[in-house]
Parts: sequence; C-alpha cells; structure tokens
Amino acid sequence: MKPVITVLEDKISAAMAAVSGESGCSAQVRPATDPKFGDYQVNGVMSLAKELKTNPKKLAERVVERLDVSDICEAPEIAGPGFINLRLKPAFVAANLLEINKDAERLGIEKTDEPKTIVVDFSGPNIAKQMHVGHLRSTIIGDCICRTLEFLGHKVIRQNHIGDWGLQMGMLLAISDEMKKQIFGSDVADYQLLKFSQQKLNELENIYKQANQRFESDPLFAKKARDYTYKLQNHELTATAQWSLLKKLTLYACNEIYEYLSVNLSDKDVRGESFYAEKLPEVVKKLRKLPETRESDGAVCVFPEGFKDKEGEPLPVIIQKSDGAYLYATTDLAAIRYRVNELKADRIIYVTDARQQLHFQMVFAVARMAGWDVRQTTEDGRRKTDDGKQNSEDKKQKTELVHVTFGSVLGENGKPLKTREGENVKLKELLDEAIQRAKQVVEEKNPELPADKKDGIAKAVGIGAVKYADYSNNRTSDYVFSFDKMLAMDGNTAPYMQYAYARIKSIERKAQTRDVDIETELAGVKKPSLSELAEMDLAKHLIRYGEAIEAAAADYRPNYLTAYLYELAQKFSVFYTNCPVLDAGPDKRPTRLLLCDFTAKTIKHGLSELLGIEVVEQM
Repeated sequence: MKPVITVLEDKISAAMAAVSGESGCSAQVRPATDPKFGDYQVNGVMSLAKELKTNPKKLAERVVERLDVSDICEAPEIAGPGFINLRLKPAFVAANLLEINKDAERLGIEKTDEPKTIVVDFSGPNIAKQMHVGHLRSTIIGDCICRTLEFLGHKVIRQNHIGDWGLQMGMLLAISDEMKKQIFGSDVADYQLLKFSQQKLNELENIYKQANQRFESDPLFAKKARDYTYKLQNHELTATAQWSLLKKLTLYACNEIYEYLSVNLSDKDVRGESFYAEKLPEVVKKLRKLPETRESDGAVCVFPEGFKDKEGEPLPVIIQKSDGAYLYATTDLAAIRYRVNELKADRIIYVTDARQQLHFQMVFAVARMAGWDVRQTTEDGRRKTDDGKQNSEDKKQKTELVHVTFGSVLGENGKPLKTREGENVKLKELLDEAIQRAKQVVEEKNPELPADKKDGIAKAVGIGAVKYADYSNNRTSDYVFSFDKMLAMDGNTAPYMQYAYARIKSIERKAQTRDVDIETELAGVKKPSLSELAEMDLAKHLIRYGEAIEAAAADYRPNYLTAYLYELAQKFSVFYTNCPVLDAGPDKRPTRLLLCDFTAKTIKHGLSELLGIEVVEQM
C-alpha cells in the first residue's frame, strides 16, 4: 500500500492540473500541525494561484469541486486564503489498519517502483588507530541510511573507505620492523594466528604515535619510512605482508565495534585508499586534459569554476603535489570513477562531518567537469550495450553525487568530546561505559532478574541509548553527549522506546495468565472498532509509518524516524491509560489487542530493522 500522503498528493496534483491546465502541479500535502484542522493540509494551491495570478481561495474551490477523495477523506474544507484541510474517514483508517497489520514483514509498505543502485560511503577508520567518538556518527547514520534504502527496495552497496595508504603506512612499517616482537608476539610465524583485540590495537596506536615523533626528529628514521613507502607502493613482498597484517589487526578491532553497534559492515565492504592506488596516475593523466587544469608551483591543480579563497583568488583542487605524491582528492576522484563505471551506481552518498563539505563540493565539481558522473559512455556520449555495441538512442546516465553531513559530538563544556588528557574518546570505551551505566539502571529496576538476562538488557539499552541519542538529533547539528539524558526512562530516548515495547509484551504475558487467546481474538477482527478518540488517534498514526520512512530516506534524516516512533509511544501511552485492554468487553478487546500488536510490531521494526537498536521484552 502506498502511504496515504502519496495517494492524496497524486489525486490533488491531478485535480490542480486539470483545473489550471498547467503540468507538473504539486499539491504539497503536509501533515496538519493542529489536529483540530484535520489530518492533512494542502499548501500547493497558494503557489499555483501566484503563478496564475488568480485568487487562491477561488482556485482552491475549483480544485475541491474537481477532486474526488471520498474513499479516503471527509469532505475537504477550505481554510484561510486557499489552504485545503483533509480529515481521514474512520472507515478508511479501520480498513487500512486491518490490511496493514496482516503484512507482518513489511507493515504494508511498498517497495519503490524505481529501484536504484546506491553506493553509501561511511565509517572510514584508519589503519593502526582505534575508532573514536568522531567515527560514531558516520558509522551509525550511514548504516541507518543503508537499512532504510534497502527496505524501500534499492540495491545498496556499502563502501568502507579506510585510510590504509601513503607515507603514514611507511612510518608504521618502519617502526614495526624494529618492534615486531612487541607488536606481533615472540614468534613471527605465529602472529598470523593471533586473535587481535582492541588492546592490541591500542598498543599499535601508541607505537604509531612514536613513529610520527621520530619521523620529525630522526632523519635516518624518516628515510627508512620513505623507503618503506616506496617498497609498499611497489608491492615488495615483505612490506606488503606486514602491511596486510597491520590492516587485519585494525579491521578485527573495527569489526568488534560494528558488531557492538549492530552495524552491517564487514571486510567485504572495505575499499580503502590502497584499492585505488594503481588508478591514480590515470586520474591525473585524464584531468590534465581539462582546460581548467594547470601546474602551480610544480603541483597539478584543477580550478573548478565558482570556488575562491578569502582573497578572492581561484581555489584549486590539488591532484598531485610537486614531489609526485597524490592527495585525498585524487583518491576520491578515482573512487567516483570506480563506483560509476564498475559498480554502476545511480547515486553515491558520502556520510562525513560537515567540515569536509568544501572538499566534496570541489571534488564533485571536478568529477562533473571531467564527465565522470556519467555512466560508461563513449567519447560521443553514447552508452555501450551489454554486448559492447553502441546504442544511439540511449541518453547519458548521470550518477547523483550526494554529501550527507553531520555535526560534532560535544562534551558538557560545549566543545568536541575529549578525554581529560585532550584526546578523542575511544568508541569502545564509550560504549562499555554506556553498558555499565545501563546495568546499574537494570539492577535498580529489576534486581530479581537472572544475571545473564541483566547483561543482555544492559547491552541492548546501553548501546541503544547511545545510538538513539545521536539519531534523535538533527544530523546537521552538534549535540551534547550526556549519559544521564540518553539513559533516562522518560523523554525521546531509547530506554523509553524499549520500555514502551516491553510494556506491550507484558500485556501479552498477562493475557496468557488470564486464558486470553490473543491470536484467536486478532484473527476474529473483521472490522476494527475505533469509537474512542485515543483509539482513533493511535490508529491514524500507525497507518502513517510509511510516510516517516519515506521522509527519512528522502532527506537522509534518522530523526524523522525517531520522532515518529516517539510520537507513537506517546499516543500508545494515552491509549493505554484511557482504554483498558484485557478488562475490555468482547466488543472492544479484540480491536485494542490489535492496536497493541500493531504498535509493538511498528516499534520493533523501526528500532531493530531501520535503526539497528535491539528491543527487549522485559526491562
């Protein structure tokens, strides 16, 4: 079933087009901000009237005359200078509720009619470094975007663009050559069998810091680091083998974090800087042909139009330094070519913090200048068919390049979250503390639970609290990290949502003790009875779940999902307070059990399937 708002948008837009004779009309249907005016408000007539230079109220009247939504809504009402208010019919809500609830897997939400291949670039840790709080938002927001797009029917290709190349790798190899025993163990032959861990990576990170210090102060070590960089880039076996082990160590620790966070990333999704290393000379060679490319102080620079520095001078994208080294921009351009031509991406989404906004704006501009956002075309712009022949009727297939930005995680002092020593907070340590704090809450609320169950609940609540607190904030804004707020049992938090789900499951457990056969009663509901205001309010919200998912997917904003789920939990609380469930009579109880069941399914789907947050049946 299509979301109600989509059906209304299509019907009203068609009526506007018929009345005005204009094509491409948009009804601009929005949820009503005040329930007393109805469930939806149509804003598009105002814009159309302005274009036509006509009276908006009279135009709204003509649209309403032409419009037939009698199967969905009560008679439309014209308000103000030309708004149209719509109120859903109780019979429509009841029928939709019943129909959607039958679809336990998808809750009545259709897959897209136009599935696309979408590459999502997110997380991006670095070799020999632990993931820290700065990786949190990219990792979980990227995962939520992937989950949501996949649910809507798109083919999603995850790409973890790790930092695993360049001079920093040479420094690491140089110092690890001197410290093999400390890094890998006493027996070099055995270190391949070593079960790597966060602790091991912590040791390696400290060694990496030593390498950086020595590179600056020790010319002999700096030469050794450059020599190792050369060996690695030329695939010298010993250097490559050692580099592979350091990479394996890092990814093992990263995968522990991904498992903790229930993030769907694995080694098969890794496409690091090293993957594109052999492609960089070709990138520079092709870009040199652009009229906007020229050398500046020996460096190869592309000057995309419209970008200037503070002095008003053209701002370059440097693709090769004077010493021949390549930069992040070169690798990102190589990645775009690979994702467009090899992965056949219709859209590429980059999930990074807002500080990289200018970088990606300029990289995207260069890619478009070079025509690299166009799917495999020949020089005359015609696309090749699968058998290699040219199809002159085909048009160029553009790939959409999207940068999804987010703000910073702040400490209580309003500055980026750091340790007392001024270093980034390690993500594993932060998550472990969340679990420990959640365990204390569980001990206070339910001390009689078995230890293993307490541990399971604490992990679900602790990790869920961290993720949900991030999701519930507008991703473009900074937010203050507060364990007290995110673990609160009231407000828009994961524990509140998890408790709402657990409360419904407790109703089911009570039903069993009272010999109420829920499955039989649900199967017997042929026409839901929604006579109480709280019942109808909850039912209307339940059938709008698809709208929230589509809005979140369109703008890449998980907070649209959390806002919907929080409002759902609130409406359920009002319903539960005002409408007895198990004590209701035989005419009311089946419908109320249906509302409970549907609410639980929706909360579980939103938290578990789309946000990657575990639900618990008892807290």
